[in-house]
Amino acid sequence: MNGNKGEMGTIIGKGTKIEGDINIEGSTRIDGTVTGKLVSNDSVTVGSTGMVKAEIRARSITVGGRVQGNLVATEKVELQAKSEVIGDISSKSLLVEHGAIFHGNSKMKEAGGPSGSIAPDSSRPNNK
Repeated sequence: MNGNKGEMGTIIGKGTKIEGDINIEGSTRIDGTVTGKLVSNDSVTVGSTGMVKAEIRARSITVGGRVQGNLVATEKVELQAKSEVIGDISSKSLLVEHGAIFHGNSKMKEAGGPSGSIAPDSSRPNNK
């Protein structure tokens, strides 16, 4: 990979409407409207004016606007204070700021680890 990871590569501006499946190399910022499915190998940011009705798959996802659809991130998802997400979230890390609205389920797991497993609580005695 190149050394430009995190550098904004694609911007979907306010007033722009895109429908369909989108595959993007590099970071993306959405300030317009996207409907369909969005896949990126880097980060996706939905700005405060952004409206997404799509599944988003990326390394990291930051939402400042509105998303209706599932979010799948290999690293992290961040819901900013004035964001609204209706859909499920799957990620290693989830940050929800005070004021964010989230309607859905969240699933957090380490990459390669079993989903939904909980380490045994060593503080409880065994009652045998």
